[in-house]
Amino acid sequence: MSEERKSRKSLTGVVTSISGDKSIKVTYFYKVPHPQYHKEIRRKTVLHVHDEKNECKLGDKVEVMETRPISKLKRFRIVRIIEKAPVVAGE
Repeated sequence: MSEERKSRKSLTGVVTSISGDKSIKVTYFYKVPHPQYHKEIRRKTVLHVHDEKNECKLGDKVEVMETRPISKLKRFRIVRIIEKAPVVAGE
């Protein structure tokens, strides 16, 4: 009996908060058309993401993937860091 895994949702967003050990918040921006006026409206969703190696920093652009529930709110995990945040000279 071979069961094939279903495809999992994969999203791209920006790290907006480091909320604890192995936990980050990623903001995912998208656009939807207004129902009456048909202008594109910017929306955002904040995802609670599992970062196993604590390698993400604020401002990093990351790809996340849906996974089994890891905690009360965490339902996504880091796949890869697409782009590192620019380093400020004062840090």
